[in-house]
Amino acid sequence: MRRRLALVVGSVFLTISVTGCATATAGAGLSTPVVTSESNLTNEPTAAPDSEPAVALDSEAAAAREQAQTWLDAATLPPGAVRSDMKIGGFNSYTGWPCGPIEELEAFWKIPDATVHDTANWLMENPTAGLITTAFGPASDNPAISSAMVGYIPEPDAQEGIVYTIAKTTDGVVVRAEIAALTESAVCPPPPGGGAWGAPGHG
Repeated sequence: MRRRLALVVGSVFLTISVTGCATATAGAGLSTPVVTSESNLTNEPTAAPDSEPAVALDSEAAAAREQAQTWLDAATLPPGAVRSDMKIGGFNSYTGWPCGPIEELEAFWKIPDATVHDTANWLMENPTAGLITTAFGPASDNPAISSAMVGYIPEPDAQEGIVYTIAKTTDGVVVRAEIAALTESAVCPPPPGGGAWGAPGHG
């Protein structure tokens, strides 16, 4: 009988001990805010993720795109140029803008009965939106030359602006404008092998 009583008492003690641990754990959990992916169990407000860097980048990109669009809207082409709503082929080169982030636009024109020589020289003599040309001098009048490039930048050594490429066709020329504007936080990596980046429009 005494042994049975001891067994009962021991069982009761074991039950109380286990229950005490469970209660202590529950109490500890309630004293600390618990947040799950579904809800905040304490009903306390949680901080929103910091989105300021993303907003700043979006704002910079929008400003750069607006600048590129402003340059495009001010593009000056020779008399007779007709803007194309579609991309025109026939160009075997493109401008690789080395700095970034950067916003880019493209535009195309057809100019009937025009020559590469005359179109390139006209573009050099009629700057777009006050930009400065990167051309070294007048284009060659060699009839064998089938294309030419004329670059424009907002200030010396800039790596943004407009590059016009003129390509000869059977009935005149086509012109492509590559417009690029840097974001405020854009950086220019060093050129491979040292030196300096060539000006836009120099190939």
